[in-house]
Amino acid sequence: MTIGRVAQLWRYPVKSLGGEQVEQTEFGPRGVLGDRLWAIRDLERDVTASARQLPVLLTATARYVGPLLPDTGPGNVPEVEIAFPDGAVWSSSDGGVHAKLSELADREVRLTALPPADDTSLHRMNRERRADAMSPATLRAGFGVTDGEKLPDVSMMRVSDLVALTQYSTPPGTFVDLAPVHVLSQTSMETIGAEIGGDVDVRRIRPNVLLALDHSEEDFPEARWTGAHLTLGEVVLDVTMPTVRCVVPSRAQPGFEVNRQVTRAVAARAERCLGVYCWVKSGGSVRIGDQVAVRPATVRRRYLGDAARRAKRLAFGLATGTADRLSR
Repeated sequence: MTIGRVAQLWRYPVKSLGGEQVEQTEFGPRGVLGDRLWAIRDLERDVTASARQLPVLLTATARYVGPLLPDTGPGNVPEVEIAFPDGAVWSSSDGGVHAKLSELADREVRLTALPPADDTSLHRMNRERRADAMSPATLRAGFGVTDGEKLPDVSMMRVSDLVALTQYSTPPGTFVDLAPVHVLSQTSMETIGAEIGGDVDVRRIRPNVLLALDHSEEDFPEARWTGAHLTLGEVVLDVTMPTVRCVVPSRAQPGFEVNRQVTRAVAARAERCLGVYCWVKSGGSVRIGDQVAVRPATVRRRYLGDAARRAKRLAFGLATGTADRLSR
């Protein structure tokens, strides 16, 4: 069933930096061609940096210098330019870019290209980093959750992804946090905007695809698509789970300041979820204006998904509850 059209397409050449809009792009198993092929390496912590811990990264933006070739990807990463808040523009080919990024971050960091997919050295965390990443304090800080609030329900995540998050800062072969594609509707954006009494800039939410839906009686229509197939032009996506939001939407970026109302509104109105995470079932080309269709999940798939969520919710609740009590 056709439900709308593609309103915007985004790619983020450097993880946690501002991205660039494109009129047309290719989708493959890794998601949008050229998405997050670079990252900022925190040398002190020996981990891939994130705007959750270093929000100042969002004040810089990145773009590719030239067209991307079809084989662009891990181990074959093209030149990128980074625009800094002071107006300076540095290329990834300039050795001074590392010092400029370190000045911005106020710690020693390095711009790093995504290595070949079989090289996990930039993804794997050591024991200390794993313990810190999964600690209740770190989880609460990352999600913007106070001591009196519950952690988000992550039972919608695949078991394989939950396991990977305990070992890797980002999934091997990618610098995305979890899923290859993030899809958001303008309807959901407008719902949050009405809650805070103002427009929400799409850059706060950082989707790959923004959809303009024809008609919707739901405040957050894509939240009901889990298990469905979403068609964008010639591309088919598996809608796997709602996107659990962290504190990043509240952070400052060029043109707007910190606004913690955004994170609070998402927590209050949408149980901390906004948009959906997708994996690519069938790749191809998508351009602005392409029609969008949704094929709902079968009853059997929804039933199995609900049963799995109940089991994971119980296991995760017990684990985080115990860790939370021991950390107090």
